[in-house]
Amino acid sequence: MRTVIAITAGIVVSFCFAFLSRSLGWEALRGSIFFIVVWLLFCLFDYQNGVKAGYAASNELRIHLLVFAVPALAAWLLARRLS
Repeated sequence: MRTVIAITAGIVVSFCFAFLSRSLGWEALRGSIFFIVVWLLFCLFDYQNGVKAGYAASNELRIHLLVFAVPALAAWLLARRLS
């Protein structure tokens, strides 16, 4: 359930980054790239905490690849759609 919440939150935040970047006068792609970098840092931090908590690194990696990839893809697709 935590994975679904993280993916959903990532998609919502990616949409916010894309629309806020347009309101700031930037291209949607610039906001989406900024989101992807921030989201990658978040996923790396969460991965590291999961491994420190005792979860297997291979399991954490599979989950975090999904948690990163789905919102990043949504951000990229939205930026392409808005430009």
